[in-house]
Amino acid sequence: MTSVRDALAEAHRREWAGVLAATVRLTRDLDLAEECVQDAYAAALEDWTRGGVPARPGAWLTTAARHNALDALRRTRTLRSKLHLLVETPAEPVMYDDRLRLVFLCCHPALAPEAQVALTLRLVCGVATADVAKAFLVAEPTMAARITRAKKKIAEARIPFRMPAPDELPDRLDAVLTVIHLLFTIGHTAPSGPELTRADLVAHALDLARMLHSLLPGDPEVSGLLALLLANHARRATRTAPDGRLLLLEEQDRSAWDRSLIAEADALVVAALRADDYGRFALQAAIATLHATAPTYQDTDWAQVLFLYDQLLAAWPSPVVALNRAVALTMVAGPAAALAEVETLERDVRLAGYRYVPAIKADLLRRLGRSAEAAAEYGKAIALADNEAERAFLASRLEAD
Repeated sequence: MTSVRDALAEAHRREWAGVLAATVRLTRDLDLAEECVQDAYAAALEDWTRGGVPARPGAWLTTAARHNALDALRRTRTLRSKLHLLVETPAEPVMYDDRLRLVFLCCHPALAPEAQVALTLRLVCGVATADVAKAFLVAEPTMAARITRAKKKIAEARIPFRMPAPDELPDRLDAVLTVIHLLFTIGHTAPSGPELTRADLVAHALDLARMLHSLLPGDPEVSGLLALLLANHARRATRTAPDGRLLLLEEQDRSAWDRSLIAEADALVVAALRADDYGRFALQAAIATLHATAPTYQDTDWAQVLFLYDQLLAAWPSPVVALNRAVALTMVAGPAAALAEVETLERDVRLAGYRYVPAIKADLLRRLGRSAEAAAEYGKAIALADNEAERAFLASRLEAD
């Protein structure tokens, strides 16, 4: 039973988005499709326990979900009007697979921007509602209600399941970029769980970013997003020690970074910054590639990093950006100057409960020799952290102080 449950959990992580997208393609109804997929996973537990895990779990689940959908359509006497969908040939190129179509479906301008992103993370990407809530710094019940309202609005508006026409892309593109970035971020540093990363979410985000870049190769923000993901992913093998201990950027073995991904990211950033209309993703990518191409942590062009953060903050006035800027300010003007910025940001209600505020403040206080105050902030950060690797790192810093 344990092996079947493990296989089913792995199939949920890796196959949920594809199974759901294929089912939505048949039903044109998000609620119905989600119910059919959930039933398929429930049936898999019984069937796989009895007959063994199939060689292709995703195909098994897709078939089961489609059978469930067909049964549901028959019961509601709408199968006749849906038969053409069974033999429909996609009008779009193959690279726009069902996952990308479903992203564009959920990122419809009829929904509020935050609802677009939250719904897509939950439905398309299979991110738990609790983790979506953490990404938006809101309570889980608030996020659950937001997602439910968004699904209802899509159903009522009968939003079609297709790639948008070229003239419709601008209204959806920023939300799509945000979804892919947040998906990667959640996978790169998991909000909860025993592992620092979730490789399935990272791989999903990279796939979507590459598909989107194939669709819009000349868009500077699309290029910037792909570059940002590649530059960060290039460090994947060095972010933890062999014993699982989290390693800070300054501790990582740069000789083990993936230089081919860094070179690809750098070329994308150069092209993006030549455009007149680059924005927050290209700027974030420029910062990431400066870190990735620096020979050492100390030799990073911190003045340029700070300059780019100033530009990014002007383009995207986010308190999280301001907090990250404070880290760069530490290297340019010292920890006291950065601490003053962080103490101002502490009063921003949008950062309430954000675990990196006390973590960064603790590090600055430690650098200034204010050990007792640092220990108190490390304690706050530990209480807010649900990722075990992060909690262990913070606890080690607390013990060291």
